[in-house]
Amino acid sequence: PKLDLLSVLLSTVGFGGLLYGFSLAGTEGWLSRPVFSSLLAGAVAVTWFTLRQLKLEKPMLEFRVFQDRIFTVTNILGIIMFSSMIGAETIIPVYIQDMLGYSVLYSGLTLLPGALLTGFIMPVAGKLFDQYGARWLSIMGFTILTVTTFLFTQMDLSTTLTYLIIVYMIRMVGFALVMMPVTTEGINRLPYHLIPHGTAMNNTLRQVGGSIGTAILVTVMSSSAASAAGKESVEAMVAGFNSAFVLATVLSVVGLILSFSIPARKRG
Repeated sequence: PKLDLLSVLLSTVGFGGLLYGFSLAGTEGWLSRPVFSSLLAGAVAVTWFTLRQLKLEKPMLEFRVFQDRIFTVTNILGIIMFSSMIGAETIIPVYIQDMLGYSVLYSGLTLLPGALLTGFIMPVAGKLFDQYGARWLSIMGFTILTVTTFLFTQMDLSTTLTYLIIVYMIRMVGFALVMMPVTTEGINRLPYHLIPHGTAMNNTLRQVGGSIGTAILVTVMSSSAASAAGKESVEAMVAGFNSAFVLATVLSVVGLILSFSIPARKRG
């Protein structure tokens, strides 16, 4: 396909503007002129980009894949999942290093068991998907994700690394149960000729959505810490950390609700 330079420009300005605006809001404030201008420019560019893709014979991203409702739902779940996962991987090391006072090595070792467990659970989730489908795996995964994310809203300066390791490990089990089954369920809904477009859309939205979601969580953490009047700086940072995970919990609940719309696999 011929490269459409205008589409490249619009996608860069659109997604970049949204990401920059959400990232800047933590320091400049949501109603500041730079934030408002960046978000407005990003929204206009993304809208223009979408409309242009619908008119091109060979678009960069085929938005017609969203005509399938289940594919749309699985992509929303993927965005929520990646936002929550990448956001936690960004915020938790900040909490360990800047609030609890541990080194970078300790923050890395805290997240390592969860990452290893995810790699172990993923093949198991694949076998469970083949047998039971994505519906119940998604419901189970987002239930685990919601509970463990809520536990991260209860942090203070006395929280131990052991607690963080255990909760994070259980949380990553939820991700492993959701990640592959939801992606496969969405792609399987598409006709053969749209599968490459569906894969491209899925990958794009996860990366962009995850980046923007992470920026929003970090912004909420920064804003909440700045507005925590009457608290010392470290305690204010902890309050911001808890606020970010309150938002992540809400997103997890939304994901859990949407999981029920995935059809159950019919027994043959």
